[in-house]
Amino acid sequence: MRLAAALLATTLTAQTITTLIGTGKPGFDATSVNNPYGLVIGPDGGLYFCDIDNHAVRRFDLKSKQISTIVGTGEKGNSGDGGPATQAKVDQPYEIRFDKAGNLFFVDMPNHVVRRVDRKSRVITTVAGTGQPGFGGDGGPAAQAQFKQPHSIAFDRSGALLICDIGNHRVRRVDLKTGNIDTFLGDGERKPTPDGPAKGVSVNGPRAIDFDSDGNLYLVLREGNSVYRVDPAMQIKRVAGTGQKGLTGDGGPAVNAALNGPKGVSISRDGSMYLADTENHAIRKVDLKTGVITTVAGTGERGDGPDGDPSRCKMNRPHGIFVDAKGIVYIGDSESHRIRKLTLP
Repeated sequence: MRLAAALLATTLTAQTITTLIGTGKPGFDATSVNNPYGLVIGPDGGLYFCDIDNHAVRRFDLKSKQISTIVGTGEKGNSGDGGPATQAKVDQPYEIRFDKAGNLFFVDMPNHVVRRVDRKSRVITTVAGTGQPGFGGDGGPAAQAQFKQPHSIAFDRSGALLICDIGNHRVRRVDLKTGNIDTFLGDGERKPTPDGPAKGVSVNGPRAIDFDSDGNLYLVLREGNSVYRVDPAMQIKRVAGTGQKGLTGDGGPAVNAALNGPKGVSISRDGSMYLADTENHAIRKVDLKTGVITTVAGTGERGDGPDGDPSRCKMNRPHGIFVDAKGIVYIGDSESHRIRKLTLP
């Protein structure tokens, strides 16, 4: 019994959560952020993040601890295509990813578009969306298609860009070689998603996506309060969440657990799935080998910290989550106006 207690204590002390960026108050300067959402480690090793209420994409140098602005002037708008990304106006960028060539893509959500920043020239262009909300354009050029509140993006193994078109209850796919778009998943209906063939099923509020190393797509349904896996053979299966709102199930099967408005997902190299369980103000982990879910950060209550023990650190509607190659978890703790780093044993 004493040995078990000692081992538990060692494990708990090895877990730590710290603030990398942010003071707890909104700002747009060398130390402050204003509602950070999606984030990712870039090809250069920097931490890139969407600073949505500053209408910018920014970079945090993990060595020097300096912040720089990569996209946006800080002023809300939709302009700048064909020019330097730092002079473009954007409107609450939500999610960010890099393609294999190192070009930066981000979702300009209220503008209903996805934009690209060239790795070499730093010129910004729109790759998908007209800027007008709606649904249309499948089978044609993505730049002439309509979206309704696009959210997360991810690249599949072929290099195609998948986009969560949450207002249309679809996941759209852009072939970046041809520039054409189609619907990858969803029929536009807000109905339950059954296990089985993925073609033609409904997806209720497709909010966040990520791929594992085997090419499986993990899809978070915001309104559906659940997570599904779509395998390369286009079979879909629920892997977390009952569909009911709540904060239950830790230590048991993730399919029997309750989530509350999850809005972020990241698959780690060890085969674990990390979720930003946003309205539960928590970060949850699903061991995809065993199917067991646990809460790894957050108390379930809205708040701000303190740093240190993750189980005692309150958060405030975290949206962004990314796990790097070392297993470090980066969290956009949105309404605490902080980016936190979670280190697990």
